[in-house]
Amino acid sequence: MFLHGLDSSSQGRKARLLASMGVSTPDFSGDLATRMAQLEPLLGSDRWILVGSSFGGLMAALWTLAHPAQVHRLILLAPALHRPDFVVGGPVDVPTLLIHGVHDEVVPHELAASRARQAFTSLRVDWVQDDHRLESTARALDWVTLLQ
Repeated sequence: MFLHGLDSSSQGRKARLLASMGVSTPDFSGDLATRMAQLEPLLGSDRWILVGSSFGGLMAALWTLAHPAQVHRLILLAPALHRPDFVVGGPVDVPTLLIHGVHDEVVPHELAASRARQAFTSLRVDWVQDDHRLESTARALDWVTLLQ
């Protein structure tokens, strides 16, 4: 499942790209608590690969910390882990990939990585030459392998 950012939707470029591969891309609105309440019934008790971008990355990370047995893999794209809403309750051992642009002017990449290292013991961090939207990076990723 793909969780979009605060000012995005299921019609954003990354969401459309992932939807074309069969990934669920629901829409979320409201504040963090409202979005998390919208997410909960969608995930149920199944096991997921979660892909979260920016604010959606914050949501995916929080869900994973609270429900690690329900997450097979976590992929974070410039996640908003710098926000005070991100309270590390881990660490948890869920395979996690953090992809962050070094030219991100929205989320400090070093801070996001530091917070992710505190939360996820099986973390891989990939720095890319991109900005917050990661548009060129998202198109170039091997999504077939990442989503297996």
